[in-house]
Amino acid sequence: MLAVMASAAPARADFRVCNATQNLVGVGIGYRAKAGWITEGWWHIEGSSCKTLIEGPLSSRFYYLYAEDAERGGRWDGPINMCVAEKEFKIAGVNDCVARGFQRAGFQEYDTGEQASWMVQLTDQSAPGAEGAADNKSPPESKSQ
Repeated sequence: MLAVMASAAPARADFRVCNATQNLVGVGIGYRAKAGWITEGWWHIEGSSCKTLIEGPLSSRFYYLYAEDAERGGRWDGPINMCVAEKEFKIAGVNDCVARGFQRAGFQEYDTGEQASWMVQLTDQSAPGAEGAADNKSPPESKSQ
């Protein structure tokens, strides 16, 4: 399993993902918008580089991330199920993914604490207790803002 480190980023106001591995990584993000749940992807992030997924001050407290190592096949995932697609996507809603022609993936929740910016770092290190974390949870309705 692969580890993830998250922290508030002091300078820029945005949501960034940094790939601390040597491999190409594909990243998807989920968030609550005014119209409901949205998932977007894929951002391709080269090894030892960063990309901004959301520009400007963050408008939600909770964001959800899923990433795959394009070369070795590992993933950074979590227990919150959302929809993804094989090619570039922006999907409204998180229910009935397969019935709507999408795939379901387990996203990890990040509580930004209402910070204006946030950075997640994807690393090769093992995440303690991460195995078997994915179950059939949906994003919490009451927690997102």
